[in-house]
Amino acid sequence: MADLSIGLDKREITGKKVAELRRTGITPIHMYGAEIDSMTLQCESVQIDRLVLQAGTNIPVTVSVSGNDDDHLCFVREIQYHPVTEKILHVDFIKVSAEQKVRVEVPVRVEGMSPAVRTMGGTLLQPLQSVTVEALPMDIPAVLQLQAELLLDFETNLYVQDIPISGDLTIINAENEMVATVVAPRIERDPVLESADDDSEISEEGSEEPETEE
Repeated sequence: MADLSIGLDKREITGKKVAELRRTGITPIHMYGAEIDSMTLQCESVQIDRLVLQAGTNIPVTVSVSGNDDDHLCFVREIQYHPVTEKILHVDFIKVSAEQKVRVEVPVRVEGMSPAVRTMGGTLLQPLQSVTVEALPMDIPAVLQLQAELLLDFETNLYVQDIPISGDLTIINAENEMVATVVAPRIERDPVLESADDDSEISEEGSEEPETEE
């Protein structure tokens, strides 16, 4: 994983006036956390948009602030989006210690093709898209992977306990929480055959032997 970094400028404008910053292509930022005073900052929207896409909320970022010689190891903690345009309106960074474990959400990706999908026509479902992990900041993985090839049939499931991990990393989720499964294809009856079956039943019910006079 490549090291991510960004340079931020101190921000004097606060409150409702930050809307004017956004119109000029500047995103307001707030940074807080271990051993620092809360700081109001800003950055060009193009830069912060690119960083958020790369880092998500589980990859550490080295943050430098103009006029400050110290670098800060941070995670993106919260992102505010415009409800219509989905443009980033505000970003919170939280500073952490490189020697102290943190808890973050890490996405889970199911790679490859399941035999139950390839040969049996099933559909892969992944009800759990991410898990909470605990580790030192620099040991947090960008993504955790499971292999779809392990889903051999419709009775086989993948659980949190099946996620391979390395190093001093702990998954907080329950081990028996399901991550992925393959469901069998839905079999729909042919309406023509159903109609024929219905007619056959009616015919059988209505067929009686005629009475004969002796």
